[in-house]
Amino acid sequence: MKYQLGQFRRRSIVFFFDFIMVICAWLGAYWLRFNLSTIPTFYLTSAVKLLLPVALVQVAVYLYFGLYRGDWRYASIPDLMRIIKACVVGACLNFLVLFLWVGLSGVPRSIIPLYGILLVFCLGGGRFTYRKIKERGNLFSDSKRVLIVGAGQAGESIVRDMLRDPHCHHFPVGFVNDKHHRIGEEIHQVRILGKVRDIAHIAKKHNVELIIIALPSASASKMRRIVKYCSETKVPFRTLPSVKDIADGKISINKVRAVSIEDLLGRREVSLDLAQIKGALAHCKVLITGGGGSIGSELCRQVARVNPDQLIIVENNEFNLYNIERELGQEFPNLAAHFCLADITDKIAVKQILQQYKPDIIYHAAAYKHVPILESQIRSAVVNNIKGTQTLAEEAANIGIKEFVLISTDKVVNPENIMGATKRVAEIFCQNLNEYSDTKFITVRFGNVLDSTGSVIPLFRQQISEGGPVTVTHPEVTRFFMTIPEAGQLILQATVMGQGGEIFVLDMGEPIKIRDLAEQMIELSGHGVDEDIDVTYIGLRPGEKLHEELFHSNEMLMSTSHNKILRARHREVDWKEFLNSLKKLDAICQSMDTKDLLSCLLALIPEYKLSNKKSSMKVVKFSPLLEEQP
Repeated sequence: MKYQLGQFRRRSIVFFFDFIMVICAWLGAYWLRFNLSTIPTFYLTSAVKLLLPVALVQVAVYLYFGLYRGDWRYASIPDLMRIIKACVVGACLNFLVLFLWVGLSGVPRSIIPLYGILLVFCLGGGRFTYRKIKERGNLFSDSKRVLIVGAGQAGESIVRDMLRDPHCHHFPVGFVNDKHHRIGEEIHQVRILGKVRDIAHIAKKHNVELIIIALPSASASKMRRIVKYCSETKVPFRTLPSVKDIADGKISINKVRAVSIEDLLGRREVSLDLAQIKGALAHCKVLITGGGGSIGSELCRQVARVNPDQLIIVENNEFNLYNIERELGQEFPNLAAHFCLADITDKIAVKQILQQYKPDIIYHAAAYKHVPILESQIRSAVVNNIKGTQTLAEEAANIGIKEFVLISTDKVVNPENIMGATKRVAEIFCQNLNEYSDTKFITVRFGNVLDSTGSVIPLFRQQISEGGPVTVTHPEVTRFFMTIPEAGQLILQATVMGQGGEIFVLDMGEPIKIRDLAEQMIELSGHGVDEDIDVTYIGLRPGEKLHEELFHSNEMLMSTSHNKILRARHREVDWKEFLNSLKKLDAICQSMDTKDLLSCLLALIPEYKLSNKKSSMKVVKFSPLLEEQP
């Protein structure tokens, strides 16, 4: 009731204002007609006599065009267009009424157009003046002084939002923009003050308290450059979500967020054939091993979204299985999901699960992946990464599962660590088993995943929160990175493209220096590098390479129908001899002989390079060696 009374009172005031403007415009037209001098008595009497019918006609036109539906605080171009239409139509109707009533006696011919023009200025001017007063009134004395980076559509929307929102408490002091010809221009009376490189100087000169980066489509390199200049100011800075995240198309001050490391490493939006993926998975039973891990859990989420017939999750970590079960239960209550606490090296459990659920597709994400730890845990790496994959793949082939997708890593290329060597053996096994089975075996290979369990990002974040130092292995070490969702999406896309036997290599973009990553994370936290938090170098850890590679030089990389997925030629081997070598590897695992395990891996993977610590080890030759193809 209170709201209705308030609305009635507001509309009454607006109606009264518009009525008064009709009087002003009508009499003003006569005044202009007589050159701003005294209006002759005859014409003045006529103007007053005709004022009431003119006003009634005009008010009727106001109502027809809905001039009272808009809020003056948000007066805009559409409102102005509505006013113009109402004034033009009103003037024409008044001309017709006066012509039929008095034959335009006492109404000079110029009065009607002058009246229409004046009325547009009176109504529009009143509304826009009120909006401007309200906008300026919203700039409280305690408002934060904000500098906007980017004078495009996003920047304009942010400023307009600040000026309109009475509860915003942000005052835009200016823009920065790298287009030189735009410097000095104004947007909503807020000036473009300089270029991005001038941010520090402008922030100091105008006492800026917050910087907003309004460039939702900026590239990673551009974001890194902007963040570098923002960090120099010691002023907090925020950014807008990416274009794909602004689903409703509205950019507002309420959407700004802290700049994340993903913004600086920059992965462009992945374009997927969603119809193809849904068509391939929607009516399938999908099994995911390692479903509680970083990649496995993301695959679970993305597969759940296409509503498969069943989703079977195999995980040997009880807590991880509990977490993914709870998450999927909350987000996808109607999903037919089964959760199995099992180890892929347990042949009996694997066989029972596959026979019970008979999945159509297996995503094999279960693996040991921590490079330095596995250097001293060779047997565990071999058993899990090689024997586990072999067990799962052979049972899948025996049961006749349609598709088996091995999730691999860039560390298999010219491996220098146990993790890479064991995963490379798993790759070779799956690629060649494809020739002896009706099951399609597909390998998907990619690099590091941002924020995955055990990755460098969580470690740096923890070290920064503890005040440092942030430890980097080597000043020149580089790694490929992609986000967890992107990895999951591209794995699904590669799945529907595969015909069996392929190695799909995901485009990881340019490698990132870990040193730069550490420095950027320190700056994002609001600290200065080597001022507040130090970066220290501790040397490469066991098994670590200075630079990773995504494919071997002999793999003959080829393009595919997707611009972010490449295909590498797999290596063919003598299948019987390869199986004999795996049997020997299995036998050595039973004896716990670490030296022989290494020797066997060297025989299986000729490009495997031992670190200096292991290079003096005698190599036991297995017959035959699996030579690289030219």
